[in-house]
Amino acid sequence: MERTYVMLKPDAYERRLIGEIISRIERKNFKITDIKMLNLNKAMLAKHYAHLVNKPFYSALEKFMMSGPVVAMIVEGENVVQGIRNLMGATKWLEAIQGTIRGDYANNTTENLIHGSDSIENAEIEIERFFGSK
Repeated sequence: MERTYVMLKPDAYERRLIGEIISRIERKNFKITDIKMLNLNKAMLAKHYAHLVNKPFYSALEKFMMSGPVVAMIVEGENVVQGIRNLMGATKWLEAIQGTIRGDYANNTTENLIHGSDSIENAEIEIERFFGSK
């Protein structure tokens, strides 16, 4: 049984899509084993997006991610990392196909509703970062 980290971004909260997105995750037979709502700060964002901190768009990303609460989740299931990645759709919203969360609801590449770990290893790092040792 695999587990992954999923975060619903401030636009999911603002647009009242949290329930819809969670329903999609559960309909794929994935199990949410922990969930919480939190507000991110600059230090947490710099750690989470360390690979993007020096990019020209980082300040806009940081501002967006601190614009409202996020919903952090630990999700478990068979092949859950890839399954969530497929469910989310492409990061670049114009490349996300209809039927995916981003393909159906994203408005741009920054405000794309959802983050999911890209590997089992990163999932464990992100779970530790947002939930502590579990």
